[in-house]
Amino acid sequence: MRFSLARAASAHGIERARPTTSQPPTPIQTTMREASFHPPAIDLRIDDPSLVVLSSGDTTLVVAPEVGGSIAAYFDVVREHTSQRVLHWLRPATRAALAACDPLRMASFPLFPYCNRIRDARFEFDGRTIDLGGDGNGYAHALHGHAWRRPWRVGARTASSVELHFEHVPDSEKRGDWPFRYRASQRIELLGDALRVTLAAQNLSEGPMPFGMGHHPYYPRTSNTVITAHLDEMWHADAHVLPTHLGPHGAVDALRRGMSADAFDLDNNFGGWARSATIAWPDEARSVTMTADAPFDHLVVFAPANDVQLCVEPVTNTTDCFNANDGARERSGYRVLQPGEAISAGLNWKPQRG
Repeated sequence: MRFSLARAASAHGIERARPTTSQPPTPIQTTMREASFHPPAIDLRIDDPSLVVLSSGDTTLVVAPEVGGSIAAYFDVVREHTSQRVLHWLRPATRAALAACDPLRMASFPLFPYCNRIRDARFEFDGRTIDLGGDGNGYAHALHGHAWRRPWRVGARTASSVELHFEHVPDSEKRGDWPFRYRASQRIELLGDALRVTLAAQNLSEGPMPFGMGHHPYYPRTSNTVITAHLDEMWHADAHVLPTHLGPHGAVDALRRGMSADAFDLDNNFGGWARSATIAWPDEARSVTMTADAPFDHLVVFAPANDVQLCVEPVTNTTDCFNANDGARERSGYRVLQPGEAISAGLNWKPQRG
């Protein structure tokens, strides 16, 4: 499959909003209000041989290794007397998104070897300038690393789990290529109805490598969606969605109490995250709680005004941490992996109904 990153105006990461801070089969019905944005799972065509379909009871997870090692859908089928309903815990990919191999329209995709933006696609490291411009990313500020734009290799798998592998070997002849060799992996598994994703990486270079990782989940967004997370401060940002300073904001208190997805125009990093966030749909009597292991100490909330998109992203580093000054580096998640050093940490999503 070839990658063709769609330039849809609504795609998070292309132009993010400016922050102000048995029985016979029965019909499947989606519970989401914006049907065009929350299609039924059958639109995925999960018989596609390029997809890996995991199952556990009534829970299904669809993985798209060739589309940046992405998750394409995560849903439960609720069986009722005369019908069955699909409950999506993440915004599902559509058939068109899969055909376009567009990670930005998947349910979630991995972030390696850094998260979010790098100003002007360059930074200084170990006495040299690292220039990532022209690597095919297509953005003025390098975005989300590169692993999300490359196919991943399928490793060991069972009915409810799969391992995906990615290795980057730098090409000095390729302009803007990440100049450090490393390997990364994802173990994606269903544990009952819960989802666990274990991310891992190892520096294979002869010298140190700056590093960050994360996942980029999109959630179904309705007029009643509520986000709850305990955070200390928000990184305020400029017009390029690059952080300027860490400080208080009304969204911090709102998130602690339970914030409507429509409360603020957000595309911001948050510090002091307690590694738990709940996305709830109270009118549907359901929610999903995301928890994370250290060092996922930072959270990105993308909830733009007048939009159907919602992302609550667990990350190890804030946007542009490689360019952070010495005073901000400690608070930005700036990290360096030494030669041969490895890192591994897990993310969990646990649905609740009723």
